[in-house]
Amino acid sequence: MKTILSVSIGSSTRDHRVEANIMGQDFVLERKGTDGDIQKAINLIKEYDGKVDAFGMGGIDLYIFGGDKRYTIKDAIPLKEAAVISPIVDGSGLKNTLERNVIRYINHNKVIDLEGKRVLVVSAMDRFGMAEAFEEAGSLVVCGDLIFALGIPKQLNSIHVLHKIARVIAPIACRLPFEVLYPTGKSQEVGSNKYEAFYQNADIIAGDYLYIKKYLPGSLKGKVIITNTVTSGDVEHLAQIGVSTLITTTPEYNGRSFGTNVMEAIIVALAGKGKQELTSAEYNHYLEGMGIKPRIERLNNDTVAGGNV
Repeated sequence: MKTILSVSIGSSTRDHRVEANIMGQDFVLERKGTDGDIQKAINLIKEYDGKVDAFGMGGIDLYIFGGDKRYTIKDAIPLKEAAVISPIVDGSGLKNTLERNVIRYINHNKVIDLEGKRVLVVSAMDRFGMAEAFEEAGSLVVCGDLIFALGIPKQLNSIHVLHKIARVIAPIACRLPFEVLYPTGKSQEVGSNKYEAFYQNADIIAGDYLYIKKYLPGSLKGKVIITNTVTSGDVEHLAQIGVSTLITTTPEYNGRSFGTNVMEAIIVALAGKGKQELTSAEYNHYLEGMGIKPRIERLNNDTVAGGNV
């Protein structure tokens, strides 16, 4: 039995534990949230270090990306360093492969016709593979990094522009307290609709669900959400506000889709390479072996704004 523990600085109300058989191996997948307490997360990692096959680092990224540059988030470093024996991953190694593949799958299989669709990617530096795949499919990508991470109501209408701005802003932003950049702990449960116009101007809203949820309007009739981790309660709420289709990039286990940090930790455990970094080819090998396909749920029988699903 292999054990994966996602230690998250997010809300403990989203905790979950399941058992699953993956590529012939029995797994226990568990998430423990610390309600924004980074020191508690560090203590948990130290407590379980060597007792689990791999950790997922949840609720915080170690890296964000802008073009060919990788920026390290200062507050995430102590969490990574707390794991001395067991490997720990934040999901960034998988986002570029898994999420890019999901967008290509959606487009190739005509799940949604992406060409010409207006896509709001709430943080393209966090989901750079996804954002690039949308552009590749002919979508009109709006990067919401300034809006959702820094509270600056200014959309960026190309990934190229984002990369240029990132060279200036990212080194500074990565040194800010993480709770300034991303909803943590109880702030994950508090929302606001002050950026509703950006949602309504998009056909598809994509990226990290907690960013999406924080400013979720009361109505998103006919919209498509493409995201990562959702609970059964999240799905019910999205249906109530009129979302047409929900697509999650990670599979569902017992009513919950786990984050990319958990999926990456599973692959690291399967590969058995300890702390050695895997290549994109190795990630793709295991993704194919796991038979991962996006979870697609038609929540309402509506057409997507700008065209049919």
